[in-house]
Amino acid sequence: MVERACRVCGHVTEGKKCEVCGSEDLSTKWKGMIEVIDPEHSKVAVDLKITKPGKYALLVE
Repeated sequence: MVERACRVCGHVTEGKKCEVCGSEDLSTKWKGMIEVIDPEHSKVAVDLKITKPGKYALLVE
């Protein structure tokens, strides 16, 4: 299955709907990825405004 990144929050998913924000605006064109395990204690997650664990794209086209 193809991984897609949400254009709203950047979450990477294999489905047709974002599990984090519920958006269906997904793209197959994205670059870079970060996996967040504990968003409350991650400086990067705080800077990127990530509030839920998971994989996130750094750039979504």
